[in-house]
Amino acid sequence: MSLPELPYRHKSKPARLSLRRQLLVWLLLPQLVLWVAAAGVSYHVALRYANIAIDHSLWQSSKALARQVKPLGGGLFIDFPRAAQQILEEDPDDMVFYMASTPPGKFILGNRNLPPVPADQPIVRNQPFFYDGQLAGHIPVRVAALYVDYGAPEKPQLLLVQVAKGVSAREQLAREILYATALPLSLLMVATSVLVWWGISRGLTPLRRLRRLVENRNARDLAPIELESAPAEVRSLAEALNALLVAVNHSIASQRRFIGDAAHQLRTPLAGLKSQTELAMEETDVNKLRERLRLVQTSATRSIHLVNQLLTLARAEPDQERALLRAPVDLTRLVRETTAEAVPRALQAGIDLGCEADVPPMLTAGNSALLREMLMNLIDNAIHYTGKGGAITVRLIRDGEFAAIQVEDDGPGIPEEDKVRVFERFYRVAQTGSGCGLGLAIVQEIAHRHHASVTLQDAVPHGLLVTVSLPLEGD
Repeated sequence: MSLPELPYRHKSKPARLSLRRQLLVWLLLPQLVLWVAAAGVSYHVALRYANIAIDHSLWQSSKALARQVKPLGGGLFIDFPRAAQQILEEDPDDMVFYMASTPPGKFILGNRNLPPVPADQPIVRNQPFFYDGQLAGHIPVRVAALYVDYGAPEKPQLLLVQVAKGVSAREQLAREILYATALPLSLLMVATSVLVWWGISRGLTPLRRLRRLVENRNARDLAPIELESAPAEVRSLAEALNALLVAVNHSIASQRRFIGDAAHQLRTPLAGLKSQTELAMEETDVNKLRERLRLVQTSATRSIHLVNQLLTLARAEPDQERALLRAPVDLTRLVRETTAEAVPRALQAGIDLGCEADVPPMLTAGNSALLREMLMNLIDNAIHYTGKGGAITVRLIRDGEFAAIQVEDDGPGIPEEDKVRVFERFYRVAQTGSGCGLGLAIVQEIAHRHHASVTLQDAVPHGLLVTVSLPLEGD
């Protein structure tokens, strides 16, 4: 019994704010903070000026009340008519409380429940001072206090006059000022928000245009993007995209050229292989059949060699740089082992292959497999082009901070006009054009990936000297 197929669940991506929303948030959030701060400052400023107004009123009241207390004989005469008292107390929501006393606390008239003078307040005559307190322990009031002298000049007495007023009027005034200030600030904030939204929309227009240009393009269209009238930031982005498009176009062109050349190069040995196979199937003579099979083997060997060269070149491509595993490589050991591995092929071709690597270990940072492939290609090229009876010498020498791997042969060499072109893929020198034309191209690609250089020189008296200079690691 088969299990029921489970429905595919799309893995939701975390929601991300668009650039427009991010700009709006980061531009409007400070405005909101400033609006709240401005409202708070406005309230405290209004409260301060309300206190100033109330303090001034209380000061005038305390002075007026002090003038109504006059000495009479050995006592005090208080000229405080009932009408004046009614005026002070007529507003139940904003009542004025008063009290006159002779220190240290002898009550004369008024409201006994007024908050006392703070203990740390010094006595300064004829100079009012103000403080906050609570009437009867629960009504917040603002109090103005005034010390005055009365009696004979040679023996003055001290009188304390206190006038208090509830803070409800002060807070009401502060709220009214806050409301009067907050409304224009709110309208200004709304207008500013609209302007910010409009400005962001206008500023993001080049980005939207760039997005449309990219979205509406055909996948094969790698032409540069034209945004000359855009701001500098968007133009820089377009230039970066154009540089990327140029690199991609170059890479695609190289790949197409490489694929086309590879197909062309493979077609010839495969066609020959097919023809020799067909002829071998029709052959009845054993000797001729053996000759046909030998030709089939030659074509197959050439095809395998070409495929291996193509795979090596693909591994050495610049876009494989990230996949390159680097480690310290002992060049002395690598040169000796690779040369020894090539000796049987050289003997089979009738060539004397020697190695001069009697030097201490030299370390370079690189990929040992690719470096071995590079040296093997140099030796194979020399074996292929030197001819029977020739000699090849592989050397390793130190040149300052570099190690030089040299492969010298006494073959026909390479003409001066061809020394640059032999590094091109599938290029063959005219008089020696039997190879696949990839050997030196592979050598150069691997050398470049190891930050090395490749030079070609004429050997003395004849032949070719190839030198690969690799940077050494610090001792």
